[in-house]
Amino acid sequence: MAKVTILGGCGVVGTAALKTLANTDDFSDVVIADINLERANELADELGNKVSAVKVDANDTESIKKAISGSDVVINTIGPYYKYEKNILSTVIQAGINYVDVNDDTGATYDALSMDEDAKKANVLALIGMGSSPGVTNLLAAYAANDLLAECDSIDMYHAHGGEPTEGPGVIGHRFYCLSQDIPVFINGESKEVSQSESAQLEEEIEFINLEGKHRVYPYPHPEPITLPMFIKDRGLRRVTNKGTVLPHEYYSLTRKIHSCGLDSKEAIDVKGQKVIPYDFAISYLIKKRDEILEQTNFGEQRGCVKIVCKGRKKERRKLVGRTYIFSLVSEGAGKGQALGEGTGIPCAFGAILMQRGVLKGKGVLPPEACVNPMNFIQLMREVLRTDESVEEKKSPVIFESIDDNGNIKRMEF
Repeated sequence: MAKVTILGGCGVVGTAALKTLANTDDFSDVVIADINLERANELADELGNKVSAVKVDANDTESIKKAISGSDVVINTIGPYYKYEKNILSTVIQAGINYVDVNDDTGATYDALSMDEDAKKANVLALIGMGSSPGVTNLLAAYAANDLLAECDSIDMYHAHGGEPTEGPGVIGHRFYCLSQDIPVFINGESKEVSQSESAQLEEEIEFINLEGKHRVYPYPHPEPITLPMFIKDRGLRRVTNKGTVLPHEYYSLTRKIHSCGLDSKEAIDVKGQKVIPYDFAISYLIKKRDEILEQTNFGEQRGCVKIVCKGRKKERRKLVGRTYIFSLVSEGAGKGQALGEGTGIPCAFGAILMQRGVLKGKGVLPPEACVNPMNFIQLMREVLRTDESVEEKKSPVIFESIDDNGNIKRMEF
C-alpha cells in the first residue's frame, strides 16, 4: 500500500498528474490536496475509490503538514514556486517524505538546492523540476552528453509555443516575473547571471522542426543552465543556455514592451480620482489583446516545440568525430491539442512512479539529470501511455536527429 499526495491537484498541471496516477497501480491511495475542496471532491468522485480529497492552504505550514501526513511521496504543483517552494519543500523534508515538483523558477531552484543537506539528513529524495522544461529537457540533454557523446561542448535549449485555448492572469504574471529576473547561463565553462538588458546580445533566430520560418528566441531564466553543469561532469562542457519565445511574436513583443514600461507594478496610482493598479490593467489588457492578435494573425490551433541541441564528439572507429544531436518535442501532429497540463503533469507523475518503484538514485535535493535514468523514463512512458488511449492521442512525439561533420542527417521518431 502506497500513498501519494498531490498539492495543487485541482490545477491544470496537478490534474494531469492526478489522472495519470489514478490510472496506474503504483499507488493505492491518491490524495488531491487543494484550496478548492469542492472541486477536489468532484475530481475524487470522478476518478474512483482510491482517490480522495483534502483541503490545503499553501500559506499555512500546519495545513501543509496535515495534508501530507502519512504520504510516501508528495507531488507539489502549487505555484508560483518563487513564493511557495521554500516553505513547502522544507515542510515535506521535515516530515521525512520523498518529494517531486515541476519548479521552473530560478530563485526557487537555488532555494531548493540549498536544502540538499537537510534532505540527506532526513533520508529524503526531493526531485525538483520534473516537468517538460525543466524535466524532460534535462533527461534528454544528459542522455546525449553522458551516453551518446564522449565529449560534450554545448547544450542549448529553445522553446516556442502559443495559441493555447486560454491564457489566464497566472501565466502572464509568471511571464512578468521571468522578465524581471537575471538569467542564469553557463558560458565558457563558467556559471554566471546576465541582466535582462545584457541578454539582448544572446538572442538568436532559430528554426523549429514543426514551425514555419525562423523565430527570435530570448534568453530565459530557467533552471537547466543552473543544474546541468553541476551534474554533467568530465565531458568538457563549455555552454548551457535556455532561450524561448511566445507565439504569435506580435503578442510576446507587446508583453515585453508593457513590462519594460513598468506596467507590471502593483503600486496603485491615481487616475482621474480612481486608484488603478498598473499590474491589474496590464494583465486585463494583454488577455484582451491576445485574442485580437490570434484572430488578426489567423494563428489557428495551439502549437509549439522544445528543441534541445547537444554538440560534441563521439567515438567512431577508434577516433573522435564531431556530432550534433537534436531532440525536438513537438506539440502538434501526434501531439495535437497538447497543453501545459499534459506536457508538464505527466512527466511529474512519472517521476513519482519511478520514485515509488525505487529506481531513482541518491538522496538530497536533485534535478532529473542527477537521479533519473532516461531509459527508465522512456520505458515507463511506453508502458503507461500504451494503456491509455486518451493520453496517447495527446502525447508529443520526440523527434531525434543525428548530424555528422558533413551535414548528413539521420532522423527517427518515437
